[in-house]
Amino acid sequence: MSGHSKWSTIKRKKGAADAKRGKLFTKLIREIATAARLGGGDPGANPRLRLVIDKARAANMPKDNIERAIQKGVGGDDSGSYEEVVYEGYGPGGVAILLETLTDNRNRTVGEVRHVLTKFGGNLGASGCVSYLFEKRGLIVVDREDDVDGDQVMEAALDAGAEDVVESDDALEVVTQPAGFETVRDALASGGIRLASAEITMQPSTTVQLEGDQASSMLKLADALEDLDDVQNVHANFDISEEEMAKLA
Repeated sequence: MSGHSKWSTIKRKKGAADAKRGKLFTKLIREIATAARLGGGDPGANPRLRLVIDKARAANMPKDNIERAIQKGVGGDDSGSYEEVVYEGYGPGGVAILLETLTDNRNRTVGEVRHVLTKFGGNLGASGCVSYLFEKRGLIVVDREDDVDGDQVMEAALDAGAEDVVESDDALEVVTQPAGFETVRDALASGGIRLASAEITMQPSTTVQLEGDQASSMLKLADALEDLDDVQNVHANFDISEEEMAKLA
């Protein structure tokens, strides 16, 4: 498969995912409340809510926090309402960047996004400038550290309808169509395969190989964008080789 998203993989290797758990909880609460407000508070009838609850549980968010966030969403409290806004732009080396945000103040959010992009050698673009380079896909990651049988994972995933399975030294990445994501995820989990992560993401059709200062700047930019309160997801089409990552580390 060409051009699959690498930022989530790189984050895992950097260990950045657990470093900001408090900020992660805040973003998840906002996402849960928004999903409940738009589609109702029953996860069984609201796929978006079910997905974000799974993400919250994977991050070890307490059950009470999840339930409070759902109630906040279905309660219709306007003070807790956020709108979804997508921003597009470019990073070092011409990397395409797609940002999914939940904001209650567009002016604040666009100002913060523009500032961070400019600081690290990027720039904000017009709507539609890079979105055509991305397609929505399900991405399920299985760590090889768990001593998994790669053939078993591949067979189970493809039998359940997965689009592709990409193997690397430390993980297997199962790619699905959005509509088949839950079926494939549940098939793997019921087969006793532990999932490192499972999410709906935006997969780039092509990638930009970075090295040296551009690679370093792009990693700092991605981290800084994810650190913004209003940014829920950062999608970018850069790739950095294992050798280059070792140098940067």
